Amino acid sequence: MPRRRFLLTPPALALGAAAASVLPAQAAPSILTPASRILPRQGKGPRIVICGGGWGGMTAARYLRELIPNSDVVLLERNPTFWSGPMSNKWLIDIVNTDFVNRDMLHPANKYGYTLLQTEVNGFERDQKLVRTAHGLIEYDFLILSGGIRNDYEAWFGNDQRAIEYTRTHFPNAYIPNQEMLSLKQKVKNFKGGTLVMTLPPPPHRCPPSPYERACLIAWHIKKNKIPGKVLILDPKPKIAPISMGYQQAFEELYPDIITHVPNARVLEVDPFNKRIKTAAGEFKFDDAILMPPHQAADMVWQADLIGKDPATGKPTGWADMHNRLYHAKTDDRVYFVGDLMGAISPQFGHYPKSAHVANYIGKIVAKNIAQRVAGKEVTPLLPDNLCYMMVNGDPQEEISVKFEYEVDAASGNVIQHQIDMDVRTSDLVKEDFDWINSKFSDFLGI
Repeated sequence: MPRRRFLLTPPALALGAAAASVLPAQAAPSILTPASRILPRQGKGPRIVICGGGWGGMTAARYLRELIPNSDVVLLERNPTFWSGPMSNKWLIDIVNTDFVNRDMLHPANKYGYTLLQTEVNGFERDQKLVRTAHGLIEYDFLILSGGIRNDYEAWFGNDQRAIEYTRTHFPNAYIPNQEMLSLKQKVKNFKGGTLVMTLPPPPHRCPPSPYERACLIAWHIKKNKIPGKVLILDPKPKIAPISMGYQQAFEELYPDIITHVPNARVLEVDPFNKRIKTAAGEFKFDDAILMPPHQAADMVWQADLIGKDPATGKPTGWADMHNRLYHAKTDDRVYFVGDLMGAISPQFGHYPKSAHVANYIGKIVAKNIAQRVAGKEVTPLLPDNLCYMMVNGDPQEEISVKFEYEVDAASGNVIQHQIDMDVRTSDLVKEDFDWINSKFSDFLGI
C-alpha cells in the first residue's frame, strides 16, 4: 500500500464521535499515517467494527447498541450519505424524489449511539484484529463485513482498464450506491430514441427482480413521452426469473412495441467504444446502454482473504466463505457477513436473494448472535425471510411482488426455500411497497 501521509484535523474524524475541543492558535494539527491507530476504545464492552453503511450495516449497528449497551460500535462508510437501492428505479423516472432515497447517516448514528466514520477501508490484519482505513488503523473484537457487491468488469475485459473505465463512465448501471445513480438518471432523462440495451448479470446478483422493474419503468417513461426508443434486455437466464408471469404479462400487455426480452443471452464480448455486444444468443448493436457485468462480493471480502473456493475446481466462488447458519467466516469466527456479499446457503437454492430486505434481516440476526456470544450463551441459529415489490406501470401505478420463506428440512438439515409470486399487478401492492420501505427506514434510519 502506498505510504501516503494523511493530514487529519479533528472535524474530519468526528462523524458520530465526540466533539473535538478547539485547538489553540499555535497548536499544530495531528499528522496521521495509515499506520496510526485511531478511535481509542470507549466503554468497557466489546469493540465491534462494521465495514459498510448500507441496509445491513446500519441495521446491525443499531441493534448491537441495543442488545449490548456497553458495546463500542464503529460503522465505517465511504459515502457521505445513504443511498437506497430500493425505490431507486422509481427515482430514475421521478415517481419519488431524491430526498426519499438519499438520507442523512448522522441522525441514526447519534440516535442509536454508535460512531460513524466516513473513510475508505483498505485492508485487514486479522491476526491482530485491525482494520486498515484511509485514516489509520482501527481495533476490533468482532468485525462485520457489509460492503455489498463489486462489479466484476474483469470478466468481460480482463485487465483492460481503459475499457473498464469507459464502460463504467459511459454506460453506468448504478447498482452500487454512488455517483453512478445521478449519472444514470441523466442518461434516462436525456434518452432521445434508438435502442437502449440492458445486460443482466448471471445469478447470483443484487436484487434479482429489479432489472426487469427498471426496464418496465424506463419503457413507461419512453411510452409516456412518446420517445422513439426501445429497450432490449439481454438476459443470461433461459427465462425471466423470479416472478416470470408477472413480468411477462407486463412486457406483452404494456410495452409490446418497446421491450424485447432475449433469453440465454450470456455476454461473450463487449465493445463499448463501438457499441457492440456479442452474446450466446447473437450479436447486438446499441445506441445507448446500461451495462451490468457479473457481480461479486465487495472488495473488502477479497482484502480480508475470506472468499470461498469451489470444492470441485478450487477457483474462487466470488462470495464470502461463511457458515451458512451462523453467518461468520468459516476460518475466523470473529468476522461476520451481512447482506449481498454473503456466500451460498443451501444446495436447494444457492444464495439468499441479494436484497435489502434480507440484508436488514441478517443485520438483526448477526447482532443477536454476537450479543449471545458476549453474554456467554449458546448462539441460536435463525432464518430470514425476503419480500420484494416491483413497479411495472407508472400510470396507473401498479406493482407485482415476490416473497421467499425459509425453513430447515428435517431430513437433510438443509435450509429450503419457498417462493410465492404475486403476478397480478395491482395498485394495492404500491401502498404495501411504500408501507414496507417506510417501516424499514424507521427501523435503521430512525425516521
